[in-house]
Amino acid sequence: MQYNKLGATKIKVAPIIFGTSSLGNLYQALSKQTKLQIVKEFFNYLESPLLDSAGKYGAGLALEVIGQCLKELAIESKQITISNKLGWQRTRLTTPEPKFEAGVWKDLEFDAKQSISYNGIIECWEQGCQLLGEDYTPQMLSVHDPDEYLALAHSADERKKRFEDILEAYRALNELKKKGYTKAVGVGAKDWQVIKEIETELELDWIMFANSYTIFSHPQELLKFMQQMDDKKVGIINSAVFHSGFLIGTDYFDYIKLDPDDPAHKKKYNWREKFFRLCKQYEVSAAMACIQFGLSPNSVCSISLNTSRPDRVKQNIDSINNPIPQEFWEVLKLDGLISRDYPYLG
Repeated sequence: MQYNKLGATKIKVAPIIFGTSSLGNLYQALSKQTKLQIVKEFFNYLESPLLDSAGKYGAGLALEVIGQCLKELAIESKQITISNKLGWQRTRLTTPEPKFEAGVWKDLEFDAKQSISYNGIIECWEQGCQLLGEDYTPQMLSVHDPDEYLALAHSADERKKRFEDILEAYRALNELKKKGYTKAVGVGAKDWQVIKEIETELELDWIMFANSYTIFSHPQELLKFMQQMDDKKVGIINSAVFHSGFLIGTDYFDYIKLDPDDPAHKKKYNWREKFFRLCKQYEVSAAMACIQFGLSPNSVCSISLNTSRPDRVKQNIDSINNPIPQEFWEVLKLDGLISRDYPYLG
C-alpha cells in the first residue's frame, strides 16, 4: 500500500488510518483478547499503521489499551504513529455510570472531564503519555472537537471566551511541538466551518473532517476549502464517512437515532434506499462506496476507519484496494445521489 506524506510534515500515512474508539468500549465492552487481535491485525496488513485515539475514548481506556497491546505484541515505537486528540481528562468515577457521555461508553472504571485551556491541554497530554506508557508517545496532537466546545456557549461573549480557550490550547500544543515532544499539530471537528475558523488564526499541519465530506454530503464550498488547504500543504484526513453507520444500514445519523416513519427523516431513508439498490445492482458494498468516495479528492491523503471486529480490518483495507467501476459513479450522478458536477469520480 502506498504511503503519502501528511501535508508538509515528515509523517507518512497509508490511505487508511485506524480509529480506536472501540478499544475504549464504545457502545459495547470488547474482551481484552478481541482488542489485542484488532491491534494485531493493523500490523498484519500495514508496516507502520497510524492509530487515531483520544482521552475521551472510554475516559482514557483506548489509550491504555493501545499501550498494553503494543507492548504485548512487542511493537517498537518506530513501527507506529499515534494521534492523540486532547481536551478530556480521566477522573474518578463517583456515579454508577460516567457522566461525560451517558449511555455511550460501556463498563468504564473512570469518568472524564473536559479541559480546554493552556494548562488543561498540557495536563491532558501528560496523562495521555502516562496511559500509553513510556515506550509510546503521540507524534500527532490536536484539540478534540472544538466545535462542540464552542456550541456550548450561551451568548456571543461566551463563545468568544471559549474560542480564546481554544487558541490557548493551541499555544500549548505548538510549544510541545517546538520542544520536540510531538511532530505535528492539527484539528479535527464535525463542523468543518469551525476548522476553517481556527485555521485562519493558526498554522496547522493537518486537519480531520468528521461527518462532513461523504458520499451523502459533499458541499462545493467544503471541496474548495479542502483544495485551499492542500495548496497550503496542510494534510487532510477524512473520517466518519458512514454518518454514524446510517449509510451502511443503522438508524443512527451523526449520532442521532432517526425514525423511518418521521416525515422529517424520510429524505435520508429514501436516499439510502436508492443507494442500496444501485450498490446491489453493481455488486458494490455500501461501505466500499462510502470509503472510496471519501478518499476520492486529490487533497485527501487518508481516511480514518474504526471497527470492533478484527476481521473488518482486512475488509476495510480491501475496500480501498479494489477499485469500483466508473459506470457505478456515473449512475449515482444520473440518479442525483451525488453531485453531477463532482470532479473526481464518474
